[in-house]
Amino acid sequence: MKKLLIVVFILGMVNWVSAQSTSDIMIGGGVDFIKTDNPGVFEKSQIGFEVNYFVVRHFAVGLGAEIWSNQKNSFAMGARWYANENVFLKFKGLIGANDVALGAGYAKALTQYLRLEGMGDFYVNSTEFGIRIGLAYVIK
Repeated sequence: MKKLLIVVFILGMVNWVSAQSTSDIMIGGGVDFIKTDNPGVFEKSQIGFEVNYFVVRHFAVGLGAEIWSNQKNSFAMGARWYANENVFLKFKGLIGANDVALGAGYAKALTQYLRLEGMGDFYVNSTEFGIRIGLAYVIK
């Protein structure tokens, strides 16, 4: 019953939240500045790029790439759900690394189209955690 009430509450909030407009495209990239499997400072780096398409105002699907300095690069497919203009939950599958990342983030608008994003990801198969910071640009 408790889970049902939570689902009904979330579905009821859908009409009041709006992260972007339907059909907007957001292009972004970022770098992991903290990751639990880093052996030392600047000994391993990870960069991510993604393109997200807003299916509806609060939900986006995306494609991207994860590039590691000393590990196999990956193609990424995922989704984001925005609770409001700034806070989002995310999921991405990493093809190449054979992993799944679950995360959350915060996006701060710098201009009407440019956003500063910070996010944390938990990588399920490797049981690692990373914090990424980056920029995203919205194409209306």
